[in-house]
Amino acid sequence: MPRPFTESAHQLIWRRGHEVLAIQPWGRDSVRVRAGVHHILDGLPGALDAEPPAPDGARVEIGADQATLTCGMLTVTVTAEGLLTATRSDTGAELLREEPAHFWWPGSRHFEAAGGGHHRIEQRFAAYDGERIYGLGQHGHGRFDQKGMVLELRQRNGEVTIPFAVSSRGYGLLWNSPAVGRVEFAANGTRWVADQARQLDYWLTTGATPAEILSHYADATGHAPRLPSWASGFWQSKLRYESQEELLGVAREYARRDLPLSVIVVDYLHWRHIGDWDFDHDAWPDPHAMVDELRRLGVEPAVSVWPSVSPLSANYGPMREAGLLIATESGAAVHAEWPDGESDSDIGVAFYDATDERARDWLWDQLYEHYYKAGVRIWWLDACEPETRPGHAHNLSFAAGPGSEVANLYPREHARGVYEHMQALGETEVLSLSRSAWAGSQRYGVALWSGDIPATFDALASSVRAGLNVAMSGMPWWTTDIGGFHGGDPDDPAYRELIVRWFQFGAFCPLFRLHGHRDPRVNRSFVGVSGGPNEVWSFGDEALQAITDMMGLRERLRPYLHDQLRDGERTGLPLMRPLLLEFPGDAAAWAVDDQFMFGRDLLVAPVTAPGARSREVYLPAGASWTHTDTGVVHLGGTRVTVDAPLNRIPLFARDDARLPIHP
Repeated sequence: MPRPFTESAHQLIWRRGHEVLAIQPWGRDSVRVRAGVHHILDGLPGALDAEPPAPDGARVEIGADQATLTCGMLTVTVTAEGLLTATRSDTGAELLREEPAHFWWPGSRHFEAAGGGHHRIEQRFAAYDGERIYGLGQHGHGRFDQKGMVLELRQRNGEVTIPFAVSSRGYGLLWNSPAVGRVEFAANGTRWVADQARQLDYWLTTGATPAEILSHYADATGHAPRLPSWASGFWQSKLRYESQEELLGVAREYARRDLPLSVIVVDYLHWRHIGDWDFDHDAWPDPHAMVDELRRLGVEPAVSVWPSVSPLSANYGPMREAGLLIATESGAAVHAEWPDGESDSDIGVAFYDATDERARDWLWDQLYEHYYKAGVRIWWLDACEPETRPGHAHNLSFAAGPGSEVANLYPREHARGVYEHMQALGETEVLSLSRSAWAGSQRYGVALWSGDIPATFDALASSVRAGLNVAMSGMPWWTTDIGGFHGGDPDDPAYRELIVRWFQFGAFCPLFRLHGHRDPRVNRSFVGVSGGPNEVWSFGDEALQAITDMMGLRERLRPYLHDQLRDGERTGLPLMRPLLLEFPGDAAAWAVDDQFMFGRDLLVAPVTAPGARSREVYLPAGASWTHTDTGVVHLGGTRVTVDAPLNRIPLFARDDARLPIHP
């Protein structure tokens, strides 16, 4: 019988029958694992940058019954039967291992033919008692630890698939496939599934700490650029400002009240037709003059950009003829239905194909002509999952491949087009506020936000955990709709309490942004869809005082925020940090899911329950902690209960840190 192992250019190759397994060094303490039927394909859509040089000391050793590849602190062993185990090179500790589903069939890797060279692919690993799993994008299930969860690998409004997991066992795993599927972290095994793909592909890393694992991930998928200077200030938004004069009136009122305002948002329906990517000049008669006035007030405008195209838009016909819209495997290329123009009736709309470079160029030409020339530099990439209705990715056909195989890639490629065109024009401060993302989105200046979540305390609590998992997914820029998106009556005392508590949390998110569809909702026609008032003075005097206190604190902390993010550009560390990132040696810190570090030196403990006027806070071991309200110093490794009146959020400074918490 021929030996199953060979070595080729630092790669360890295993073959049995028609299956091929290839393992190669891919960055510090990291390997890329690919498996396929007949051969290994290069150039498939994924998240990894160009292949890095093999690290010094990477080596392959082939024996009679097994072979190993060592890359720094990571060693991968493959048995003659093809089973893979990853261990730490220094200690020999097992990180994870493949485990077959059955003693005969299927094995740990399973390829089920789907036609045309595609397969339904499964990858199985053993389960470990006590393991914790973090990352994997943004989900609304309200948990930080993902162990025990089944997660769809599919983009939806508020549900963002970034298939990168960080384990308490000391490894990080990127499922390097944009295919629709799922991952299961069950008690009897972990299983990754791609519904349709051409080969199995994942990247595996280890590190001494979770922070080191995130650093390796940034090296492999791209580091975030510098956060623009204006982006850390306050963002004002609502659904929706219906005219240029209404929007300018709000900006002028902020200036009159001497309240800090950095960005104001022109939301959807500022166009005449979906896919015009232009202002409706009846309501927005002089965008250039509007931008000039905003800049004199120290405010940057952001504009909503949808990726959908109505047949009533001037772009629809030429884009369809040029093949720049997403195709379908069967039926007409209609991906969603929206009212458009003056009609309340639904019209079938398509989406442009962001995986096609030609389509990204076309979109940019429109953005440049109608927005950029008027001075707009900030893009709100809404509905970019894309928000197809119904969301049957299996019927979509992209330039990059079948929807089943590549659909999750869409939001990243959408942001990529904007980022690369802005860079080509010499722009150095690029940020796109995006409702969805995929692995590697961070390198294209994407700031992810929480999507259309409800205006409830439960949603606030879930948002804290969602933001922590986004941070563990390699996305350093994240924000939430302060106050929630769906609902909220500005005159309701209960909602006023919620908006204050949400502002206190929002002030310590990487982006500080108010948005929502408030009551009373106006729905004269689709064109008239709007919401009630949503400015900081809309919620009564008591709330306004508490809100403006937080706005002032945010302004004072902006230099600190940028210092922390500049360090993160190099290290891959986010601004909003779960306690385990700063205190990995404290076992209790791994379980804390309702507190976080704002950079290195400030611990934040949001209040997320109605009526609460105190809360318990865990102070990690390895530091001393000064309660910023009282000045009392506490030892780490302890739990304290502190007062939290409506106008205060519990904050603790680390060791000797001196931060401008008080005016």
